[in-house]
Parts: sequence; structure tokens; C-alpha cells
Amino acid sequence: MKSRSALWPFIAALCLAWPALAEDGPAGSDAGRAGESGGDGEAGSETGDTGRPVPRGFREKPLWEIGVVGGGGWLPDYPAADQNHANGIALPYAVYRGETFRISEEGRPRGLFVDMPWLELNVGLDAAFPVDSDDNDARRGMEDLDFLLEAGPMLIVKLLPGDPLNELDLSLAGRVVLSTDFKGIDYRGLTVNPAITYRRNDLFDVDLRAIAAVDATFGFDGFNEYFYEVEADDVRPDRPRYRADPGYVGSEITLGLSWGITERIKLFGGTRIGLWTGSANDDSPLFRDEVTYAVGGGLRLTFFASDRKVWR
Repeated sequence: MKSRSALWPFIAALCLAWPALAEDGPAGSDAGRAGESGGDGEAGSETGDTGRPVPRGFREKPLWEIGVVGGGGWLPDYPAADQNHANGIALPYAVYRGETFRISEEGRPRGLFVDMPWLELNVGLDAAFPVDSDDNDARRGMEDLDFLLEAGPMLIVKLLPGDPLNELDLSLAGRVVLSTDFKGIDYRGLTVNPAITYRRNDLFDVDLRAIAAVDATFGFDGFNEYFYEVEADDVRPDRPRYRADPGYVGSEITLGLSWGITERIKLFGGTRIGLWTGSANDDSPLFRDEVTYAVGGGLRLTFFASDRKVWR
């Protein structure tokens, strides 16, 4: 789960390289809040700018960073596809950790609209690699699937506010979907994505983060047609004409880890299981498998960072 200027491939890189595993955390907390929240009652030996103890789970980080992120994996060609292919990408990244505005490690603006201890409203992003239809048996002879970018508002309810070690979030994202072959841009519909995400920070008292997430996708206004519709020109004996329906696409389970080896090197990786049973288009000839698997990972290198530090 996918006008291209230089910005679009940059966002795609961060989204495709399993960004949730490397996301800045914990969100929505500055040094003052850290010292006052108490977290789980366990304070570290470090102190923030206020002189108060900073709970475990917070680290002193540069206000901004610039570097390169690269990643990829063995990924299904599209939702409910029965074939996987290797894809990867490496591009620049930037992070900004301001007090009222932030750009997270996945390239997503945070605190853009609402930023409260228990509620956040910002911009949600997603992207997908292109698919050469000649490399996919179900789509052979059809048009290729282009790069996809999804962008739109995301509402996050933080169920464990004030706990820097454990984050449990409910989120709801609505996104506009665009495709590009780098020659033009096409509108591909809308998606709605409810999700629940758990993160455990500072696992084993080192810069190691674990994540587990479950999310669902609903497609409207042409999104499902992009993947599952078969036009008259694409009919063949094993691929009959098909009109796709809007609605439920499927759900995914994500499990992963990110490890800050040094202040400038971070590894991340994980697996994603797609569960497509009950899809609105499970009778499409392009719907080929009810369960799909993906594995991926990557490396983030920081080349430049500010001297000014903040607690995050």
C-alpha cells in the first residue's frame, strides 16, 4: 500500500522504505513536557533544558538532520496479487524537530493542524512502487501500474499519552490517490484507512524500537478500479470483463524493528502480511490471493545535523 516533481520521489522513498519503523518518537513531546510527565515513573540520568529529569524513552537529538535513506524489499505487485517482485529506492531525506512543527523521519509534517497530548491532526502519506504488467501473469498485456502517491488528513488519537516508552495510537486517514509515469499525473480515487499502532521505544534500554500495526483500506471513486477492473480491450480466455466495486480492499498486519546503531546510522526492517478476504472485488480475475507477504528493510545515513539539540 501507493505532478510528480522532485518532491514526489522523495516522499515515495520515505514511505516505501518502511518509514513507520524509523519514525521520530515519541511524538508531540518537548523537553519541558518530558520533565513534567513522569512517564512510567522511571527517570534517566539525563536532564532536559529545564533541568528536570527526562524519562526513559526520550533522547537528545539534533533540531534538524539531512541525509540519505534507502530501502526496499520483496513486495506483492498490488493488493491480493499472487506474485512478488524486488523493489528498492534510495533518496535524500530531511527531519525537523521543532517545538510546534515537525517533519518526522518519514517525511510527514506533524503538529501541522492540531497537536495535543492525546490528539493529533496532520498529513498522512503513503506510496507504492510501479508494476510492469508484462512481469505479472494476471495483468499481462494490460497497462502498467504507475507510481502511486496518497496524501490527505490523518487524525491520531493517542491512547497512552505521557508514556514515552509505550505508544498506542488509533488513527483514521483519508487520502487522495495520484499516479504518475513521470510524464503526467492521473487522479486514481480516494482511500480511507483506519489503523491501530503500538510502538515500544528503547527496547532493552537501547535505541531499539518495535512496532506492531493493523490497518484496513477502503477504496472509492476509482481506486479499486485501478487494481481490479478489466476493460473490454484487456479480455482474454482466463481474464473476463470485470467492473470493480468501491468499498473494502483488505487489511494488513505490520511487524518491525528499527535500531539506531549510532547517532548517524539507523537500520530498519520488518514484514507485512496482507489479508484480503472479504474484499469488495474478490471475484475479480485480478484478485489472485487472499493472503500476501512482504519483507523489507533499509538504512538511513545522516550526513548533516544541527548543533542545537532537542529532547524527543
